[in-house]
Amino acid sequence: MLTIDGHDIQVTNPSKPYFTKETRLTKLELVRYYLAVAGGALGGIRGRPIVLKRFVDGAEGEAFYQKRAPEKRPPWLRTVTLSFPSGRTAEEIVVDDAAGLAWIVNLGCIELHPHPVRAEHLEHPDELRIDLDPGPGVPWSDVRRVALEVHALLEEKKLTGWPKTSGSRGMHINVRLEPRWGFTDVRRAALALSREIERRAPQIATSKWWKEERHGVFLDYNQNAKDRTTCSAYSVRPLPDARVSTPLEWSEVADCDPADFTVLTVPARFAQRGDPHAKMDDYAGSLEPLLELAERDDASGLGDAPWPPHFRKGEGERARVAPSRAKMPLVVVANSPSKAAALEGLERWKARHPEAAALLAIDDVLVDAMRGRSSTWTRVRVNLRHVPEAQRPPQETPDPDDDPTREWREQHARRTTKKTKS
Repeated sequence: MLTIDGHDIQVTNPSKPYFTKETRLTKLELVRYYLAVAGGALGGIRGRPIVLKRFVDGAEGEAFYQKRAPEKRPPWLRTVTLSFPSGRTAEEIVVDDAAGLAWIVNLGCIELHPHPVRAEHLEHPDELRIDLDPGPGVPWSDVRRVALEVHALLEEKKLTGWPKTSGSRGMHINVRLEPRWGFTDVRRAALALSREIERRAPQIATSKWWKEERHGVFLDYNQNAKDRTTCSAYSVRPLPDARVSTPLEWSEVADCDPADFTVLTVPARFAQRGDPHAKMDDYAGSLEPLLELAERDDASGLGDAPWPPHFRKGEGERARVAPSRAKMPLVVVANSPSKAAALEGLERWKARHPEAAALLAIDDVLVDAMRGRSSTWTRVRVNLRHVPEAQRPPQETPDPDDDPTREWREQHARRTTKKTKS
């Protein structure tokens, strides 16, 4: 039992292993990490509804997303009701202090996933999230170069960017906004920024939504669509070294190494240097300069770009058809809730088709993290563009073929067909 801010927090199964492969951590040690950096971690989540991404079996187990607040929760922990693009609503947890932070970590929340809105402004984000996502084989140096291009553009637009490592292979840059614009405008501004960075650094940056069209570092504008969340500052990522999404000074970006920031190193850094993002709330800016970029793109005929799956088609959005369906010779080789199982299926496919496998480039293997209603699953596809047509293996039954959304999609298709006939 821990006493935090006057509240008693019970850590259940405190000795349960949460990381075992490289860094070894128990659940209690994870809770103590978050308490050590609570001053910074709360800066990213305080006053915001939060999605509970729960790893109840530790970092090596499968996670699931829980939007709705648990029925059994402390009376002092507040909630708010959010509405989603689907029309559904959910009462979500709002964490305001270290006690609340420890309570959700005890539920298995290794990562923290807050929405970009405050509880008092649920339809008006106060955070623009710029997610730099490198493709396969893209070096970390390119991620840093794209981040510095974003920094320069934001300065031109009188906006302050706050960089942090993603805790994986990428980088996040958050921009505090005045809460005056809706989700559609914030996403539109993010798309305009992504396209402008692509124009300035076309060899290393892309705004293309479909993986088959990407190269270099993808600026994921759709992270600003309503109901999307990303891991916040000081979040631990479920990687073998327990890497942390760590706030940086801009002066650190050019030479930083994400592997330097882990559960074992970040508390000392925080104690010595404090939180580089501590003053973010003092720099709320206007979205208008980026919306002016969006107007320019619209005037040039660019229009909207694809939205995430399950979102209604946006005004000005072109046909939402992946280029792979139209022209790319892709085959699906694995579907599984387990990424490891899906990648094992890829290796079996390569063993069955060694000649084709030998001709694949590193970015011909597309590992897609698919999000269902409450969980993620992995789809692995192979682009056969470098394999002569006569030698291309046909589409086979994926191995494994465990798509957790298949039943829902089949039911949806039957309902749609029934409505059409009636």
